[in-house]
Amino acid sequence: MSDDDPEEGLTYAETGVDIDESEAATAALLGAIGEFEGDYAGLIDIGDRYLALATDGVGTKLLVAEALDDYSTIGIDCIAMNANDLIAAGVTPVAFVDYLAVETPDDETAERVGDGLAAGAERAGVALVGGETAVMPDVIRGLDLAGACAGLATETELFDGHAQVGDRLVGVPSSGIHSNGLTLAREAVTKDHAYTDPFPYDEDRTIGEVLLEPTRIYRDALEPLQAVETHATAHITGGGWTNLERMGERRYVIEDAFDPQPIFEFVQAEGGVADEEMYRTFNMGTGFVAALPETDVEAVVDAIEDARIIGRVESGDGVEIRGLEL
Repeated sequence: MSDDDPEEGLTYAETGVDIDESEAATAALLGAIGEFEGDYAGLIDIGDRYLALATDGVGTKLLVAEALDDYSTIGIDCIAMNANDLIAAGVTPVAFVDYLAVETPDDETAERVGDGLAAGAERAGVALVGGETAVMPDVIRGLDLAGACAGLATETELFDGHAQVGDRLVGVPSSGIHSNGLTLAREAVTKDHAYTDPFPYDEDRTIGEVLLEPTRIYRDALEPLQAVETHATAHITGGGWTNLERMGERRYVIEDAFDPQPIFEFVQAEGGVADEEMYRTFNMGTGFVAALPETDVEAVVDAIEDARIIGRVESGDGVEIRGLEL
């Protein structure tokens, strides 16, 4: 990655999304409604197991879909952002319900969104159990897509959420930019380009098509991680690599991260974005990380496609990756 001065390059906050302000607003909301059990998902004890719920949307990736008039994959993203949060808690996703809000009803667009939801449901192993389409011309411009995912887990299947000193960090690659940081990415790539321009690293695809690459769903990682003494996992979403700190107050040293896909290099170059800002905003090639004892690593790496050891857990705090302190 580049050595751009962070004061000269584009930042996420300058494009309208301040992560610190967002976290403060979330804390205020939680303070008003009270505490609940769980981090990535809310957990409800229903006796012999836990019912878990997560909710999320597609974000401004929708604006890329609108620009290309291609809504065929955003349903995958919507399910992925929810199912992956359940998986990060050790929960098996079982059902998904969507909420589509539109300015004007359009059968063709709705069908394409539905195709994506069906594909995402198959990848996540969940049932689609209905949903809601709201027509709100006074509120919505274009459309918005969000949803909620329900899952189940026994006490022993849940990850306790606390990485231990000496744990190894196992990473699984992302499929690209996923559905976070698109406000910054869009601002960067449209400075001198259109979404329909050829992507410089793969001229068989447009810039917009690369940005729309669907979010990987980590359903295949769940059972292998549940079968061993997994202490905690992190879904690398909003906040980028700082998500590792959700696994507890430890120091996370990344020694062998996956290389970022070319889309990240393109976003950084076009926006003059500093390295630190990139790793605090995007997944940078790694979408899911687990902390587990070294004795369990081999079994997990063998069972999950493309997984490998990427680092370790030490005493202290913060995240160290590629010479950066996040």
